[in-house]
Parts: sequence; structure tokens; C-alpha cells
Amino acid sequence: MFKARQQANRSLPRFLRSYRNLHSDIAFAFDIDGVLLRSKEPIPGASEALKLCQENKIPFILLTNGGGTLENQRTAFLSDALRVPLSPSQIIQSHTPFKTLVPEFKKVLAVGSDSVREVAETYGFERVVHPMDIVRYEPSIAPFSGISKDVRMEISREIPGLDKEPFEAILVFNDPRDWGADIQIILDILNSEGGMLNTVRQSSSAAPLSKPSVPIYFSNNDLVWANQYSLNRIGQGAFRTVIETLYSRLNSGAELEDTIIGKPTKVTYDFAHHVLIKWREKLANGSKNDIPLPKLGISPESSPFSKVFMVGDNPASDIIGAHNYGWSTCLVRSGVYRNGDPLPCDPTLIADNVLEAVKRAIG
Repeated sequence: MFKARQQANRSLPRFLRSYRNLHSDIAFAFDIDGVLLRSKEPIPGASEALKLCQENKIPFILLTNGGGTLENQRTAFLSDALRVPLSPSQIIQSHTPFKTLVPEFKKVLAVGSDSVREVAETYGFERVVHPMDIVRYEPSIAPFSGISKDVRMEISREIPGLDKEPFEAILVFNDPRDWGADIQIILDILNSEGGMLNTVRQSSSAAPLSKPSVPIYFSNNDLVWANQYSLNRIGQGAFRTVIETLYSRLNSGAELEDTIIGKPTKVTYDFAHHVLIKWREKLANGSKNDIPLPKLGISPESSPFSKVFMVGDNPASDIIGAHNYGWSTCLVRSGVYRNGDPLPCDPTLIADNVLEAVKRAIG
């Protein structure tokens, strides 16, 4: 029996075997951009912070409003960049909860970088259309597209019958790369007749103007984010503001009904909490099975953690979201936040970087 257990232990990755005596009742959720990385470069102390958690058998996940790639691709890059072994089960990107929408929608408009097509198809959506596919189908739909024809032909597909069946949802996976074209196409579909391309809904429709013809989901609402430039850059939250404003102007002032996930929404923190609990169980049991997908919008019935620390650089998403959810918060100065910036709530602690935050949190 003991020999069999030894063999089972050896079959696990080394970093999972180190958790077999897991006893920690605290956990961490780390943002990525501005906490672990700045653009693609590691922030000093980031690798050491994650290793410190692993050495102390403290479960952690990565909870980011970034995205545009598959979870296994992102963790492979992070593992290499930070020199820390990570599992795809540990990462929740802004659009990871979109996986739960696969049973509801078949034909979707996937908005964002050209890589989001692969993400959506891998998640399981049957018919995925990128805005560039629509511009390829009819260039006059977006007369001022900023994408050259050569690039458009490279990243788009010719989709037979594009205008023959309705779109069922619009999913904004990450920051769009061609705002002008994407805004025009999104507004066309939101105001279409039942999601059909090249149509306009009739004013006699019984649905209120605030309700679009198809549902639209934004994977985050970050107004700004930090990269290597000295000033913050506008993000998906700014794009959403443009969509909402134009939709209202086109619909007699009606306010667009949309769905926002990502930090700071409760739905994403519930999703993350489920994943963190299951990740702890996986580490404790040494299971090699994938973590089951949580249901969207359902809170955990119980938690093994006495305290969860959210480490982030953005007070408007990381800190206020975790604070409202009941988690402890560690605000770091290595990203969006600058000394003197207004705070929506008092963080549990403020640190210069993630390593200092982890050391102070675990005492």
C-alpha cells in the first residue's frame, strides 16, 4: 500500500507533490498585469512571491482582466517568464467564464484580437465569427477600418451564409484592435432584426429599446490598464462606454442592457472562489483531473479558507471587487495605482510590490 502511494506521488508533477501535506487555511488571488508582469516583463519580486506561496503550501490562483489567449498558452508563458511551475487550472482570465455560455449560444460574434477566434472555438462555440470576417464579406460595412486589406485577408475567413442565420450573442473577449470597424458592426447587430446581418429592427417591436436584439457580454470593464509606457492606457471599459453612448444616441436615450463580467463583479469573484476551493482540493488530494467548470452566478456554499488575499494594482477592479466580496486586499504600487490616487475603499495593506505584499500578508 505504501509502495503504491509512493509510486502515485512520483507520477505527479513535483510542485503538486509538495502540496500533499497542505494545511493552509489562507489563499491568494494574484492579478497579472501590474502585479506579476509589466507588459511581458516580470516585475521584480514576482517570481519570489509565487515561490514563497508554494514553499509555504499556500494555494493561489491568477485572476486577471487580461485575455485573448487560451488558458494553457497563458500559463505556459507565465511559467517560463516567472520561472515558476503553474497549471492552467490556476488561471482565470477575463473571458474564462464565457465557457459556461457554450450551451446557450451557437453563433456568436467574438470581438477582440484575431486570436479570440481560436479561444472561442476551443471553448466549444459552434459558429464563431470575428468582425474582420464581416468586413471581408462586405468592406463597405466598415469604410474606415484601420486594418489593411492584406492583414484582413490573413486573419479573416470567408464564411458561407454569413447573412443567412442570426447571431445569438456578442462576446467581447479582450480589447478590440480596430475600434471603428468593431463599433460599427456591434451596433449593427445590436440594432438588427433578430440578430440578422444587414437588417434593422422595426420600431413596432414589443421589446423595450434598452433591450438589444442580441445579448452582449463584456469580459471586463477596466477603464485603464498599465503597460511599459509611463501613463495608463485606456482599456475595454472605455470601449464599452463608447458602445453604450452610441447605442443610447441611436435609441432615443435608452440605456443599453448588457452583461459585464471580470473584476470587480461578484459573478467573477464567485467563479474565482469556486476555482480556488477546487484547486486547494486538487493540491491536497494529488488529483490529476481537471477542475470542473463552476456554474456562473452561484456562490460557494462553504469555504475552507479563513482569509483570501487579493493582490492587485487597480483599486477600481482588484481592490473594490475583493473588498465587496469579503476578501482581504493588498494594493501594490507596481502598476495602475499611484500614491495619492483616490481609493474606493481602504485596502487591507498597501505595498511597493507583490513580494512585500505576500510577506506582510502571511506574517
